[in-house]
Amino acid sequence: QVQLVESGGGLVQAGGSLRLSCAANGRTSSVYFMGWFRQAPGKEREFVASIIWSVSNTYYTESVKGRFTISRDNAKGTMYLQMNSLKPDDTANYYCAAADYKKTWPGRSEYEYDYWGQGTQVTVSS
Repeated sequence: QVQLVESGGGLVQAGGSLRLSCAANGRTSSVYFMGWFRQAPGKEREFVASIIWSVSNTYYTESVKGRFTISRDNAKGTMYLQMNSLKPDDTANYYCAAADYKKTWPGRSEYEYDYWGQGTQVTVSS
């Protein structure tokens, strides 16, 4: 089992920045890649970005390219999402997730993931 805990959400004005963190604990040796998803009220959960844990390859959804950066710190067992130039449309509950070695990179579907965090709210005011 892998436990994931997000932090770093909050309220920010449009154009501002936030950094989300996702701390992974437990059987992290089984993790192949991790990702960030978000879900706005009344909308389906959508893929944001993913990263291969061992080699740090990254993949982004088009709407966040150039604004968001996904990274990880192996020593700390933590994944990050640096979000710059935030827009009101980025407002959502952000979730981190982890996939084991049986799953398929880049993990754009939530069904590729085995473990989920509880979410952290990001609100961008206009």
